[in-house]
Amino acid sequence: MLSTTFSTPPTPPRAADDLAAMLTDARQRSLALMHDTLDARELGPRLAIVNPPLWELGHLGFFHDYFALRGLYALPDYQLADADRLFDSSSIAHDDRWALPLPACETTLDYLSRVEQAMLERLPEGQASAAQSYVYQLTTLHEDMHGEAFLYTRQTLGDPAPELGKPPPDQRPGEMATGPLPSDVAIPGGRHLLGSDDSVPFRFDNEKPPMTVEVAPFRIARAPVTNAEFAAFVADEGYERRELWSEAGWQWRTSVDLHAPGDWRKTQAGIPGANGWEERHFDRWLPLAPHQPVAHVSWHEAQAWCQWAGRRLPTEAEWEVAASRVPTDDGKSLAPGKRRYPWGEAPPDARRANLDAWRLGRVDVAAFADGDSAFGCRQMLGNVWEWTASTFGPFPGFSPDLYRDYSAPWFPEGRRVQRGGAWATRSRLIHNGYRNFFMPDRRDVLAGFRTCAR
Repeated sequence: MLSTTFSTPPTPPRAADDLAAMLTDARQRSLALMHDTLDARELGPRLAIVNPPLWELGHLGFFHDYFALRGLYALPDYQLADADRLFDSSSIAHDDRWALPLPACETTLDYLSRVEQAMLERLPEGQASAAQSYVYQLTTLHEDMHGEAFLYTRQTLGDPAPELGKPPPDQRPGEMATGPLPSDVAIPGGRHLLGSDDSVPFRFDNEKPPMTVEVAPFRIARAPVTNAEFAAFVADEGYERRELWSEAGWQWRTSVDLHAPGDWRKTQAGIPGANGWEERHFDRWLPLAPHQPVAHVSWHEAQAWCQWAGRRLPTEAEWEVAASRVPTDDGKSLAPGKRRYPWGEAPPDARRANLDAWRLGRVDVAAFADGDSAFGCRQMLGNVWEWTASTFGPFPGFSPDLYRDYSAPWFPEGRRVQRGGAWATRSRLIHNGYRNFFMPDRRDVLAGFRTCAR
């Protein structure tokens, strides 16, 4: 059962209209992503990494209901009877979610609507309180995370691409560069404050308190590993060569019997493709785009590619330095301070990063020069999440925030840190300090990788 004494972390107050707009936008996106799959199947197919669609929809309403209406506003009852016994992810094991007496889809949608309306009605005119600003952002960003999960679940199940409507003006895709972006950049070493300090308006608990680390000089790729680069590994029998894999990685590879990324297949006769491969994009097979970053690969696959190529994954500290720091004028050291985004302090838009799912997929690694970091690394936010070498764990002095199960239960599991967001990540969620985390065998998520020289 989720529990809280309802003490929110210090958070700058936000305009109530902004919080309302975020809440309604997240809900519109959730419904756009789910309505057709709910029509097709409310409870299936049953896979170890997939929730029942109807359950996941109800869970969204419950999370807002629990933290905002029951927690923040101290309402005595949920907006749906037995909501906690049906939709609490902290107390209901994954396998048990398939056997619950879930309410009908119409009832669940009505539950979400009533929760949303009750939250909107309780916002004041003008500025919201600090507690409201924290809770509304927490619950909305949680819904955004599920929105990304809805998208990669559609990919996993081979569903059609969703209809998301027209993007807002600042997110409309325009002309962009195509092709590869080879070469490394040199990053000077130095002291770095890893994580997010209070200059970041909203922080999750695993980003704080930031800790000072010493980073040695290193060289990192300007762009993530591409499909063509990964196809060369496959062509060189990388999946068959035991010496390229760790013990755990080889056990995993043999258990799933992979010989290439899971969404690849050999090109059918008469259809051109990069190195003879096609890639599944939702329910369609398309020629493998050679200069897009490889995606849907596990940490084990990324490690094996690095062993084959004589490279390595960056630590999360190295990744954050490359994304957030600025060199001194002579380029020999790191200037004080760091950026919230690779390009500076301005929030993401369609010129700088492939975020918010409007393109419904990846673009070539040469795109978005306007989003380069100060060192010339491209697409450090958006396009694909990037696996790092680091195991997910707490920074010294860690304390769980209001949503106590967000980070702490997962520290002992051996999850690996991902950084940077993907094409489906909402731009209001991601920044240089945000930490994502998955088990090293997960390949359904929108993850690729960038490498460092050894």
